[in-house]
Amino acid sequence: MSQKRIAIFGSTGSIGTQALEVIAANPGLFSAEILTAQSNADLLIRQALQFNPNAVVIGDEKKYTQVKEALAGTDVKVFAGEKALEETAALDCYDMMLAAIVGYAGLRPTMQAIAIGKPIALANKETLVVAGDIVMRKAMEKQVPVIPVDSEHSAIFQCLVGEGRNKIERIILTASGGPFLGKKPNFLVNVKRDHALQHPNWSMGAKISIDSATLMNKGLEMIEAKWLFNLQPDQIQVTVHPQSIIHSMVQFEDGSIKAQMGLPDMKLPIQYAMAFPNRIANDFPRFDFRKHNTLTFEEPDLKTFRNLALATEALYKGGNMPCILNAANEIAVYAFLRNRIGFLDMTELVEQTMNKIAFIEQPTLEEYFESDGEARNFAASLIHM
Repeated sequence: MSQKRIAIFGSTGSIGTQALEVIAANPGLFSAEILTAQSNADLLIRQALQFNPNAVVIGDEKKYTQVKEALAGTDVKVFAGEKALEETAALDCYDMMLAAIVGYAGLRPTMQAIAIGKPIALANKETLVVAGDIVMRKAMEKQVPVIPVDSEHSAIFQCLVGEGRNKIERIILTASGGPFLGKKPNFLVNVKRDHALQHPNWSMGAKISIDSATLMNKGLEMIEAKWLFNLQPDQIQVTVHPQSIIHSMVQFEDGSIKAQMGLPDMKLPIQYAMAFPNRIANDFPRFDFRKHNTLTFEEPDLKTFRNLALATEALYKGGNMPCILNAANEIAVYAFLRNRIGFLDMTELVEQTMNKIAFIEQPTLEEYFESDGEARNFAASLIHM
């Protein structure tokens, strides 16, 4: 395997930092060619000094001078601003994009990379939630592989290797249930930010930790899976599996089920996506069946965790509804993380936005962007100052 040049869009987040650990452990196989961050200039500078990429982008233009001056003694090119993300994605200096920008902001750079034929290691589920039909159509057109990094979608992807001709009956996405598994609304009404950020099994960024606590994350994953694996909504099932050892399963039309298993460690699906189709050795901790003798499964509680029900509704309705759902959710999580709204208020805000914004059955990319903006503005208007 010759060295692969990786462009990490979102290098200072949870996925980006773990991807750089994989690169550091395999310098003969990978190099970091482009690194981008929204506002964490200090970490971006440290990463650039360690990995010496071709270019870095800081999204927050106010921090451009800080980054530029810190890297003045290197060959690293420094850019700033949202437009620079797209322009850098269009450069022909890398072999694969790791799309790890959190939220809707990751859509445009990913579309740019696909347009120039770059394989995508996709850690940004919102890209497919917002405009999955357009993204996957473009990827097919350009014959660009989109390899999922989410542990659940990576599991499905791994189970499907070698099964190209065989029909999927359904996929089963596993959910840990988050930190509030088994809790009822009278408990959740008092939940605060710090409590919600404590995930039992995974170490993740703030946004995805909150989405995991509300089960919105699993809803977004259902929508992502529809586009990634070309499925109908009724072929996608969610089961709660608190141990997070089985990362997801595929059932084929003969009834046989394949599962991908392992300890909860995001470095494994990151490494798998970057090295695909090869598997490479590592020293990650191993699962030992002799020490884990119980794996359990249960139905998700849709009455308490209504975000999963709303996302399922958006999945079935299609059109711009998943885009509206995602936009409202990003505003809701942002407000919750700043203690502006309560835990259960997030669901109310998403539901009201879904009821308010005009439904479009077959949106253009421009209409997706407009729906996103309208949904954000409306959701923000519901938050009392």
